[in-house]
Amino acid sequence: MKILFVCTGNTCRSPLAEALARKVAIERGLQDIEAVSAGTSARDGSPASDGSLLVGLERNMDLSQHRAQLLTRELVRDADLILAMGPTHLERIEALGGAGRAHLLSDFASYGASARAISDPIGAELDVYRATADELEAEIRRVLDRTTAERGSGKK
Repeated sequence: MKILFVCTGNTCRSPLAEALARKVAIERGLQDIEAVSAGTSARDGSPASDGSLLVGLERNMDLSQHRAQLLTRELVRDADLILAMGPTHLERIEALGGAGRAHLLSDFASYGASARAISDPIGAELDVYRATADELEAEIRRVLDRTTAERGSGKK
């Protein structure tokens, strides 16, 4: 299952989400999970933000090789599940053909009980990046709980 995480610049939230999803999938032995990320306004080739790099290192995740990529119709087409950080990201994903496979991260993780945006730490202090990473990790754990349960019951 290919999961695409989408934010604005693909330097803070979505790279952290991608790395966290990989880490949690490995912890759980979910070998068929592939995580990727992109941004609706990304500058191709930009590295992860310093805050994301540092928070990643604190959590044993190396984001030093991450390079931002612009969200494209091809990335949307190739993803099984697309998780947006906020409503504007979701609108762009749907405009590129992702309707039906795209959700707000919090909405999908909570089975529709919460449809809030994931806070953007860009330019903030390291503690804000840590809080965003905590928020992302909790949501991603719930996402993987849901996808595992749905695949086990035959739902797609």
